[in-house]
Amino acid sequence: MTNLSVNINKIATLRNSRGGNNPDLVKVALDCERFGAQGITVHPRPDQRHIRYQDTFDLKAVIATEFNIEGNCREQKFIDLVLANKPAQVTLVPDVLGQITSNHGWDTIKEQAYLKEMVSLFQNEGIRVSIFVDPVIEMVEGAKATGTDRIELYTEAYANQYHKDKAKAIAPYIAAAKKANELNLGLNAGHDLDLNNLKYFAQNIPELLEVSIGHALISDALYFGLENTIQLYLRQLAS
Repeated sequence: MTNLSVNINKIATLRNSRGGNNPDLVKVALDCERFGAQGITVHPRPDQRHIRYQDTFDLKAVIATEFNIEGNCREQKFIDLVLANKPAQVTLVPDVLGQITSNHGWDTIKEQAYLKEMVSLFQNEGIRVSIFVDPVIEMVEGAKATGTDRIELYTEAYANQYHKDKAKAIAPYIAAAKKANELNLGLNAGHDLDLNNLKYFAQNIPELLEVSIGHALISDALYFGLENTIQLYLRQLAS
């Protein structure tokens, strides 16, 4: 079964909008675990508009499942944060300053030397590394050359096209996943996966190890409740 890692950035956004500690980010993370999530994901950004740097330390101290920290390794503060916390996994994402959300994968060919250096840095500290990539064969092959443990397929294009032509939408992802399997790369996926499109994606992507889902899951929880929502997502991955 594919693991579900819940991205709790939106919980931090809500908390920060009023100050104080409501909702309690750590409690929500622990509840996600209690409700069945196999991991917790955070994506701190330099302006700390959602996840604060201190949040990662607070979460690392209590999380019993897999802790995944996403972010831009071109930021020294991010590198220092990851090395200080030593999560189970770091996911390298090529964000730029002020970016609202991640919107593209790495160019693993042009950035290969740099990524190889970063991958080695984190792996030497016992941290599994995943690189955020678009569903392009050449980018998957480039990722392999960096020495990364896994890739995370950026799934916004799939989500945008799913209702128009789901077979066409998923085709490049199937090809990229098969190439990753051939190269012995672990396979994650994330971005805009939801209760409508997740089941089809998981059923068609071979050897999918983990999905990271935040915005849609937290939005669904407003209607269904957090516990029920996590169970709904887990059922999509199990069926």
